[in-house]
Amino acid sequence: MKVSNVGRSAAILAIGALALTACGSDNATGNANSGGGSGESSGVSGTLTGIVGPNGAGKSTLLRVLAGLLPTDGVVQLHGKPLADWPARERARQLAWLGQGEAGAEDLIAYDVVLLGRLPHRAWLAPPTAADHAAVQRALAEMQVAHLQSRRLGDLSGGERQRVLLARALAVHAPVLLMDEPLAHLDPPHQADWLAVARAQVAAGGTVVSVLHELGLALQADDLLIVRDGRIVHHGPCSSPTTHRALQAAFDWRIGVYQVKDRWVALPRIPQEQSSHAD
Repeated sequence: MKVSNVGRSAAILAIGALALTACGSDNATGNANSGGGSGESSGVSGTLTGIVGPNGAGKSTLLRVLAGLLPTDGVVQLHGKPLADWPARERARQLAWLGQGEAGAEDLIAYDVVLLGRLPHRAWLAPPTAADHAAVQRALAEMQVAHLQSRRLGDLSGGERQRVLLARALAVHAPVLLMDEPLAHLDPPHQADWLAVARAQVAAGGTVVSVLHELGLALQADDLLIVRDGRIVHHGPCSSPTTHRALQAAFDWRIGVYQVKDRWVALPRIPQEQSSHAD
C-alpha cells in the first residue's frame, strides 16, 4: 500500500490491484489525503492490508469508496483501469465484497447463500455449472461450514452466519477481496482461521483489504492503513516502529503495541484511576 502527495491538492492511494486518485479534502469519502502519512510498501498485488482507526474515523467509508459503492471526487482504479469503466459483471468477477453486518436471504440454506457468490460467472438464468458447485464446496470447506450447508441462514448463530457470508465472498474467486469487519461474531480460533484464509489469498497473488477492530489480528497483516477523523493519517508495514507509534497516537495513546515472540500485539491501557480500584 502506498499513499503519496501529488502537488497541494491530490493524493494517490495504491493497495495491490486497487488505486484511488482524489482531490485533497478532509474526509475519507472522495479523497485519500495522507495527513502526513508515509509510504513504505510497494503496493503490489499479493498484499493483506488492514484498515484501522477509532470508531467513526471513516474506515468503512473509505472501504466503500474503494469498492465503488460511494461516490468520490477522484477516480478508483482496478488493475489500472477506472472502476466505473468496468462492465458490472466483469467487475463483480474481479472484486468481491463483504459489508459490515450484511443482510442475507434468511430463508435460504447456507449452500445456496454461498452459491450466490457464483452469479457473476453465470449467464442470466443459467443453471450452476460443475465449476460453480466445486467453488462453493471449496469455500464452505475453507470457512469450515460444510456441515452447515443444508441449514437455513436464519437458523445459524451469529458466528456461523458470518462464516457462511465469508464463504460466499470467497466463492467469487475474485483477485480483490474487500471486507468490512469480517471477524464480527467470530471466536478467536475462527478469527485465526480467517487470517489463514486471507494469507492463502495473498499467497496466490490476491489483494485483501479489510476493516478490522481486532488490532492484534490487524497487526498480522502486511500493511496498516490508519484512519482518524476522516483522514488517512498513516500507512506502512505492520512491523514498522513508525506504524506502531501512529497506531497508538490514533487511539490517543490508550493502547500499547508489544512484541510477543515473533508477533506484535495491541493491548488497551487502563487509566490510572481505574487501575487503582482493581482487585
